[in-house]
Amino acid sequence: MPTGNTAAGVRARKGEAEPLVMVTAYDAPSARAAAAAGVDVILVGDSLGMVVLGYDDTLHVTMRDMVTHTAAVARARPPQLVVADMPWTSFHLGAAGAQRNAARLVRAGAGAVKLEGGAKRLEVVRAILDLEIPVMGHLGLTPQSVHVMGGFRVQGRGTSAARAIVEDAVALSEAGCFALVLEGVPAQVAKEVTTTVPVPTFGIGAGADCDGQVLVFHDIVGWSGAQAPRFVRRYADLEGLATQAVSQWASDVRARRFPTPSETYH
Repeated sequence: MPTGNTAAGVRARKGEAEPLVMVTAYDAPSARAAAAAGVDVILVGDSLGMVVLGYDDTLHVTMRDMVTHTAAVARARPPQLVVADMPWTSFHLGAAGAQRNAARLVRAGAGAVKLEGGAKRLEVVRAILDLEIPVMGHLGLTPQSVHVMGGFRVQGRGTSAARAIVEDAVALSEAGCFALVLEGVPAQVAKEVTTTVPVPTFGIGAGADCDGQVLVFHDIVGWSGAQAPRFVRRYADLEGLATQAVSQWASDVRARRFPTPSETYH
């Protein structure tokens, strides 16, 4: 069942035997499903650019997009904490701009924000925290750095790279982040981070030793196309069911089986 709707409630779950569950959702229907399923956190991710807006990466997602989708999730009134991603350039141009953009997401309905990057983001992390807005960190494969990384590649495989992720995790937790997302890193690195920092870690493609796991709603229910990363487990095939349903309806229309008198106003 959900831990409540505060970052402090999530932070307090560090080290519990039962892992935390976070689902990435982008609209009211998916938020309702996640809330009814009893997840602990709902993340409005900038991955919406790839999952629902059709872009090849997350770099095209704007603050307007994030505000719109955060508000849509919030309108479902989930009891869980809603965390909103800060998109590319929304926190890269200085502390004042980061504060303004974080505030926009909170006004849209978020209870916390998430941003990518390690120690070099400490200034903006602290600035946002100064507004009393909780911050979740994100390390490892950070999609907003796709061009620097040379694609969506696993991070932290070498000794120095692994050490850098651990050091960044410590720096973010010491700065005040209430939780960290570890994406696309070897399981050993994620375990080291999890045992080192005093805040919960959410893994996505980071093995089973994190304090919790996060997946995209559309990946879980089979609504994200034929290809999926190896760390995704699909529990349904909604895309197939939707195609079948629309196909049957179209067939009924063409055969004049729809609408029937019972589906018509008289």
